[in-house]
Formats: sequence, structure tokens, C-alpha cells
Amino acid sequence: MANASRPAGPEHPQQARPGLGLTGFVRSDPKPAAPPTPDEARQLRQAVALLGGRRLAVLTGAGLSTDSGIPDYRGPEAPPRNPMTYQEFVGDPELRRRYWARNHVGWHHLRHAAPNAGHAAVARLERRGLTTGLITQNVDRLHADAGSALAVDLHGRFDRVLCLECGSRFPRQTISHLLEDLNPGFLERTRMDGDIAPDADAEVADTADFVVADCPVCGGMLKPDFVYFGENVPRDRVAAAFAMLNAADALLVAGSSLTVMSGLRFVKHAHKSGKPVVIINRGPTRGDELADLKIDCGVATALEYLAAELPDLSHNFRAE
Repeated sequence: MANASRPAGPEHPQQARPGLGLTGFVRSDPKPAAPPTPDEARQLRQAVALLGGRRLAVLTGAGLSTDSGIPDYRGPEAPPRNPMTYQEFVGDPELRRRYWARNHVGWHHLRHAAPNAGHAAVARLERRGLTTGLITQNVDRLHADAGSALAVDLHGRFDRVLCLECGSRFPRQTISHLLEDLNPGFLERTRMDGDIAPDADAEVADTADFVVADCPVCGGMLKPDFVYFGENVPRDRVAAAFAMLNAADALLVAGSSLTVMSGLRFVKHAHKSGKPVVIINRGPTRGDELADLKIDCGVATALEYLAAELPDLSHNFRAE
């Protein structure tokens, strides 16, 4: 365990390795998804007919990770949530203390989540050469753990912490050790009062005495390295995501309600560019009217079907 009085150096750049994400856990193969119902199979055959022979950009949201035990924000069974904004986090020390205490508890639960069949299916599509890349709105890093290498973490990563003063980034495990040193016994005596949000914000009542860690390098303010509500997605990530979409022949959306513009803009762009859009999601999305096909189906079930049934593209390439 790290000592709170001993500075820890900033994170060195790391390269993702297929099959092992940056959370530090080696994953076993997930159990298969439930088979599609006859009506779902009919819709999925339509998706294969529409997407076959096209390279795909894949956009995923929180609905993909629910089978891994991570609740989503706006699914049919999701409780009402009031996520903290960036302005609240940086402007109110008490709200920031409350958030870090709740996040510290939630992270220790969610960090052990494992990829499900949907994550494995997206990685399989990539290995088969059927995708130009993956744009994920999730911060849980389960795509990396499943083996996806060509990915843009649009909203950031919950396995890293950022200093807002000096820009240093640290592995979340390092900051967790600092928080444990500053708050001995907090995890053991704290009980969650309800659900956990996808960003690891757990419902914890008693946070008044929690001590927040400062940056080990400069003493500045630390923030989990993901995009808060009211905060802009970095331009380089947006540019990389649009490059993936522009290189693709179609857009496949899986498990996103597309409520926020950071995801919806890719559907709008694909539609305007004349690229087919297929949306897989339980319940309506803001992009439904722009979709060529909307499938109301379990996300893992649909992705597993597509990964198995979409034809190879090898006939599109000629040997030199």
C-alpha cells in the first residue's frame, strides 16, 4: 500500500494489449448471450442484409455493460440519477469530498466487473477486419479487457486520475492506495445505501469526514479522468472518432440512448453522409428517426449474432 506522505510519480504511457485491459485483470471467456427470439432473429437478419459487405464504425453506450453488472444511466430499469457536473466538482469542496468518497467505494465494486458476450463480440468484429474502429461512451475499460485495440474512449477512463493543475495522470490504483492511507478503515465500515452509477458514483450517506487526496506531484486538484456533465470532450478524441466514422461504410450503435449530443452527433453525421445506421437498444433513443434499422433487443445477443453472421470482406480485396 502506498504511503500518503510519499509522492507517487505520474503514469507512464501504456499500450493496450488485446485480451488484457489496463485494469490489471486477465479475463476468461464470457458466457454466451441469450439466443434471439424469433422476432429478434428476423430483425437481426435484416441487419445482416443491410450491413453485409460494409466496414462498420461501432458506437457503444452504457447499455452494453449492464450484463457485466454495471447499471446504465437511462435504461428502462435505471433509477433516476442526478450526475455531478464539472462546475460543481471544481467549485464546491464539500460536493467534491462527497463525490470522492462515493467514487472510492463504487470503484472498488466496479473494478472487478468482467466483459460480457457483447464486449467479446465487438472485439471479434475487429479481429475479423469488419470495423474501422470503436467509439465508446463507457469509461469502464471493458472493451480493452475483451481485446478491442482500435478504440476511442470518448468520455475518458475510470482507471486513471487526472491532476487539473499540472496535467499529471495516475493509475487509479495508485490514488486508491493514497485514499486508503488517508481514510483508514473507511471501506470496511462503509455500506452502500443504494445503486452505483456507470462512473462508479455509489450511494453512500456518511461522507463528512472523508479526506480527499491531492496531486502527489504538485498538490493540485485531482479528478477521475473522465468527462463530467458540463465538460467538453477533448477535441482530439472527437477528431479520432470522426475519422473512424468517415472511414466506415456504416454505423452500428449498441446500447446507447443517444441522449447526449456527444454520441448523437455521430448518428447525425452518418445519416447526413448517406451511411446506413443500425441502432440496437432496449427502449427508444434520440437517433431512432435517423436510423435505417432500429432493433429492440438485448445488446449482447444482437452483437454476438452479428459477429457470427456478418460475411467476411476478403472478396473486396485483390492480391497485388
